[in-house]
Amino acid sequence: MSTEFQSESTIPESEQTTAAQTSHTEDSSTASVLGNEASQQVQQIWEKISGLLGNLPDYVSDFFKEYRRPIVTIGLIFAAFISVKLVLALLGAINEIPLLAPTFELIGLIYSGWFLYRYLLKASNRQELFQDINAIKDQVLGKNA
Repeated sequence: MSTEFQSESTIPESEQTTAAQTSHTEDSSTASVLGNEASQQVQQIWEKISGLLGNLPDYVSDFFKEYRRPIVTIGLIFAAFISVKLVLALLGAINEIPLLAPTFELIGLIYSGWFLYRYLLKASNRQELFQDINAIKDQVLGKNA
């Protein structure tokens, strides 16, 4: 009794070599077809990207034309926010200077007293103030008085 395993059908060596060569040529032709398809896909994607980048200025200008008002509004809100932050930082820095903060408070009190005396004490002066305010309002709103 033999303990070795022997197959009943044995393939001659020449057929094995031919099968291996056929398998290798099929693999290489499949790889070349896949490589060609991949390169075509990459080329198509590159053409789409280059077309998009070529037309980018047109897309941006169309977007800005269509959404000009909201973009400007958002920009103004952002600029106002930054301006307020800068002014508050500047006032905080000025407030840290020892004698400058009380000096500004004194100037503010003196100006407020002058304004009360000049415009709010007499009725004729109040009328003059309202005329000045209306003139400024008409200039800002674009009405010619």
